Amino acid sequence: MAYSQPFPLAQPITKATQQTFAPDLAVRLICPECRDPNPNIVEEFSSGDLVCGTCGLVLGDRVVDTRSEWRTFANDEGDDPSRVGAASDPLMDGIEQLDTVISFQDGGSGMARELQRAASRSQSSRAERNLLTAFRDISSWCDQFSLPKTIADIAKQLYKRSDEEKLFRGKQPDAVIAACIFIACRQAHVPRTFREICNLTHVTKKTLGQCYKALEQAFNLTPGASATHANLAPSTGPESLVVRYCNHLDLPPKVQSYCSDIIVAAREHGIADGRSPVSIAGGAIYFTCCLLNTPKTLKEIGDVAGVSEGTIRLVYRLYYAERTKIVKQKWIDEGKVHMSYLKDEGPR
Repeated sequence: MAYSQPFPLAQPITKATQQTFAPDLAVRLICPECRDPNPNIVEEFSSGDLVCGTCGLVLGDRVVDTRSEWRTFANDEGDDPSRVGAASDPLMDGIEQLDTVISFQDGGSGMARELQRAASRSQSSRAERNLLTAFRDISSWCDQFSLPKTIADIAKQLYKRSDEEKLFRGKQPDAVIAACIFIACRQAHVPRTFREICNLTHVTKKTLGQCYKALEQAFNLTPGASATHANLAPSTGPESLVVRYCNHLDLPPKVQSYCSDIIVAAREHGIADGRSPVSIAGGAIYFTCCLLNTPKTLKEIGDVAGVSEGTIRLVYRLYYAERTKIVKQKWIDEGKVHMSYLKDEGPR
């Protein structure tokens, strides 16, 4: 380290010639054995040691590997050996999420069978394995349904609570999972109908309804139980279904706006009361398409909504009979809609 020479006393120190000195903050690690001024220090992450590359003296231990974890993304190499499993799931409460598979090839010594028995005894219990399987099914079905991860997390929480409280002893796990996904969709304001959940999980509508009612009562999600819980499970109204159906039908945004207003006006006048939200949404879309002269057939709407053409036609006839009440006069005056485009769908 270089030291500065003091200034002569005869020369005054002015502000212009004054120099600022700072300490050397560079910390250099030198091997005490070889004392090389230019040391070759090697970090061995495999053993976690800090070793001198010249003499091999271990200078430190427990070195943390801070390097990035790179992936090969090579499909022909099988599983990536650099990965050690997915991120830990807080819902598992410390349950081991990694599996150990014992090979069957032991050269005929019978050692593989003994190792498999020992591994099965050391593995998690049957309840933990069932919970892991249910969580995998929830994630898989939510991915197939293009549902966000938040819905999968809510469904997992509901399933874990029901499993801990033993609410569905003897019930099919698929039915409980389907009910949890349906309630999670309602809580996250992502409407899905019973029919869509049944088609996804292959659970009958009756079984799904029974599990859903049991979960509602157990978790206090019934309407009117409390203001907080009532807001957690809003009903799947036709307005929320119209947006998704119109997107699947490639209809312009104005159709969604007009259709929502028509549904609200029909509800105020008590038109089509008692019909399912899916039927009302399908009939309202067909009525709006005819009103705006946007051609969409009954079959196209029925395939998207999952209802028959007769059901859509029935709702349309109810709207057509009260068309003067649900179609705003302002739309007609501005020339946005034409009542002449509506056609009388009589009984067929």
